[in-house]
Amino acid sequence: MEHLLIPEGAKEERYQALLPQVEALLEGEADMIARMANMAAALHEAFHFWWTGFYRVVGDELVLGPFQGPIACTRIRRGRGVCGTAWERQETQVVPDVEQFPGHIACSSASRSEIVVPVFADGRVVAVLDIDSEHLATFDDTDRRWLERMAERIVLRQAKRQSRAHNSSTSESAEPSA
Repeated sequence: MEHLLIPEGAKEERYQALLPQVEALLEGEADMIARMANMAAALHEAFHFWWTGFYRVVGDELVLGPFQGPIACTRIRRGRGVCGTAWERQETQVVPDVEQFPGHIACSSASRSEIVVPVFADGRVVAVLDIDSEHLATFDDTDRRWLERMAERIVLRQAKRQSRAHNSSTSESAEPSA
């Protein structure tokens, strides 16, 4: 897939058109960073956000992952800023005005609103999808619902692949019961 086919129109329609294309991009790719890179690029291209990317959980901090947009903060502590708060609370953060968010980390002074969606694997946050807009109140419940669905796709394919690999190796090494 070389180009995305995203209709002009309502946000809901754009997400509906994007989701199957993102799934096609991720199909067969086992590497989580590669999946993050293509998802960030697809979201950025489809919606023209200011900044679109991922932070990965590494030890006790979030570390910058694949992204599209201007230079970004490289490390964020748990509970700090919108990203660290989404990680700590394990829930999506929709921020209509970043200036009103206590402890907001200004990686870019052009960022005015933000949404951060946790990415879960085995019940724990392994990354966050962070999207910034240069406009106030860009994100709403429509974005939250669709971006949560997108974020599920980051680990969904890997988890199924690992589960199949584990099941086949377990069944090969299991001895028959007497």
